[in-house]
Amino acid sequence: MMKKLSVFLLCVLVLNACSKRDPILPGERADIFDSYEVNVKNKELPDLGAGTTDISGDKICDYRQDAQNVIWKADKKIWSGFSTNNAVKSEQSPICDGKFIYAGLSTGEVVKINTSNGRLVWEEDVYRVNNLTGGASMVDIVAHVGIDGKYVYAGGLGDAFCKLNASDGNKVWCLNISVPVDFIMVDDFIFVVGTDSNLYAINKSNGDIYWKAEIEKQVKPKYDGKDIIIGSQKIDYKNGLIKKSSWF
Repeated sequence: MMKKLSVFLLCVLVLNACSKRDPILPGERADIFDSYEVNVKNKELPDLGAGTTDISGDKICDYRQDAQNVIWKADKKIWSGFSTNNAVKSEQSPICDGKFIYAGLSTGEVVKINTSNGRLVWEEDVYRVNNLTGGASMVDIVAHVGIDGKYVYAGGLGDAFCKLNASDGNKVWCLNISVPVDFIMVDDFIFVVGTDSNLYAINKSNGDIYWKAEIEKQVKPKYDGKDIIIGSQKIDYKNGLIKKSSWF
């Protein structure tokens, strides 16, 4: 009986150790979250400017990446990450910033590459650790990475949206939100669509969620100077109330 109990306890310890081990990449993964709770403050936003800062679209450059996490410039291979057989189909492109490029991978990491020598500067996990329950876990980063000055913003299907330091990749904050499409920034706020069919208004400085609004389609948001547009919906940027929807 004692022998069986010892074997059982050993198995539990092994499983707990493996729960933080990436099924694709070597090494153990550290949890990126201080808390798994998604706290919505239900606060109104301050007045915002008239224009949108596209923190990814205007920085897409002449590099490309394929489904196997290889980054190319024309036919020249610049850098190669780990491949996976269960990547989600997406039209992903690296983001340029001087001689560096940033890319989100199908293995759930954001990488910074020095294009002058093809070396990896840093890589950072952008997914929830307990998603790593097997090789079928979807942690792909399908939305374009965004860069705004000294910070990088990235979200993926692994239940994470994060602000990282561009210099070293260290986490500033992460939210337990799974991100299927590109996001936008207006002044000090980022508008992020989640796979839970909610639009989130996030303060970029501290990660506070001011409000969330239920949406019909998981598409990239647009901003028209007073409303956030999601498909046929118009959402008041201040409070997240829906002004117009095809539901009505």
